[in-house]
Amino acid sequence: MFNFNPYIKYKVNGTTYENSKTECDHYVLDLEVSENAVKCVLKPKAPMEMLAFKLNATKTLEKNEVFFANGFQSWTKCYECHADDKITGLGKITHMNNFTKFFAGVQGDYHFAEYDKVGSFHSYTYTYFRNGEDLVLFGSRSEREGYTLFELECSENRFSIAKDIVGCTLENETTLVDVVSFSGKYDDVFDKYFGSMELRKPKIDYLSGYTSWYNYYQKINEDIILRDLDGLDRAKDSVSIFQIDDGYETFVGDWLDPNPTKFPNGMKYVADKIHDKGYLAGIWIAPFSAQRVSRVAKEHPDWLIKDEKGKPLLGCQGWGGAYTLDFYHPEAREYIKNFFNVIVNEWGFDMVKLDFLYSEAMLPRHGKTRGTIMCEAMDFLRECVGEDKLILGCGVPLGPSFGVVDACRIGCDVSPHFEFNFIDKLLLNMEIVNTRHAINNTFLRRHLDQRVFCNDPDVFFLRDNNLKFTKDQKLLLAKVNNLFGSVLFVSDNAGDYDDETTEYLKLFFKRSEAEILSAEYVTKEDVKICYIEDGKKKTLRFNIRTGKSNLKNIL
Repeated sequence: MFNFNPYIKYKVNGTTYENSKTECDHYVLDLEVSENAVKCVLKPKAPMEMLAFKLNATKTLEKNEVFFANGFQSWTKCYECHADDKITGLGKITHMNNFTKFFAGVQGDYHFAEYDKVGSFHSYTYTYFRNGEDLVLFGSRSEREGYTLFELECSENRFSIAKDIVGCTLENETTLVDVVSFSGKYDDVFDKYFGSMELRKPKIDYLSGYTSWYNYYQKINEDIILRDLDGLDRAKDSVSIFQIDDGYETFVGDWLDPNPTKFPNGMKYVADKIHDKGYLAGIWIAPFSAQRVSRVAKEHPDWLIKDEKGKPLLGCQGWGGAYTLDFYHPEAREYIKNFFNVIVNEWGFDMVKLDFLYSEAMLPRHGKTRGTIMCEAMDFLRECVGEDKLILGCGVPLGPSFGVVDACRIGCDVSPHFEFNFIDKLLLNMEIVNTRHAINNTFLRRHLDQRVFCNDPDVFFLRDNNLKFTKDQKLLLAKVNNLFGSVLFVSDNAGDYDDETTEYLKLFFKRSEAEILSAEYVTKEDVKICYIEDGKKKTLRFNIRTGKSNLKNIL
């Protein structure tokens, strides 16, 4: 059992205080630590403007032991860290000036968390210490009072449970920490952790099909979509969903204005065509984002989140930069509700892929923490979409999405090239488009699949055009996605496939019944995955940098 001691920093009447007491003139802390739980309740005696809160314990990371660092949001790279590892934050090129640093870091936690120190790690919502097959897991049961960060400082032999509580003033009794802890084997501890929460169950357990983004990006139109829809006919029995991604709208934020040149018959017409094939119809939306040139941003600047200077806050790097709608604004709230109503009820889409969600909670405001805002935003989105429709989350902190979304991306976007290119080498941030990072997260976040939602590892590729993958690299990505994912997409025009490639598509769209025994790095670049498939024990080995593997021997 860990022996946790509190540290708290706050303001009362403009004066800053910090101490490690459980009781003083301003508060009482009820701290309970047991074998399977850590709970801390703050009872203020006066209004307290919160600045920092941690529970600190002693922990020495053993030679072969690793600490799991769960990234800030769904795109952020995850790690199993040894004591001599270092997690790199923003690349050196981003430090040229304040704007480049802000713009590169806008998708992550770089502006309020620490990076670039050997032996210093943090993990969001849950973590584990793993030594061989034995795990000790710590998991937060709620992020509604603020994000829970599990921090490890190896040089100080210190393990902390911290809360990101900046932005709130507490006057009433508040549960700051509600964490459970379990020891055992991999699957057992995650079964117990997620089983300890009363989570809404996803309405699906598997999807396979098409999404348009990774071949055409925004350059889609009705002809391309309907052609690729027909292209799936040869594998029709293996397909359950067809999703239209970014590019149908006139501008991001103006969701009910499909581009009339690209989609002359409108989006209901396309959804009907998808339904005629017997597939679910999916569509991409960034519901909180508003492109700077969008009609909604120009006509309703009062709906946008503002920075400390009163200027609209850039919420993402895409589309030359986009602002973020403040869903607490009553009129913005009604605007969002209305376009969801049209998309799911009038156009008839069955699933919405909701992207760039992190942007809603970048800035503490309205007396709420980032975590509180994100949890309330996710609840609002579920209310807008309704219980009968599906949500695929993307670009979202994971804890607040538990029990809300039906499926979720668990890694960054894959790129149309496997090897490093110039942009990759700059290492702008840990959310950057990167196939190797996506594969990394696919097996390191495997514990989420079917427990809180269906894991979406992003697309795999089988096509030959518009791609810089070898055949072996394509098959490796497809196999890893198939082993660990429950949402399997391609963006290829399957109508161009030859017979062999069509059979590969059917193979990798088929739901895997493999039992995963282990998945881990054996060196900095070499991965070993042990599993039982078709009654046989198999071992997949690959180099995550080059994509070279032994897959040919086990397919």
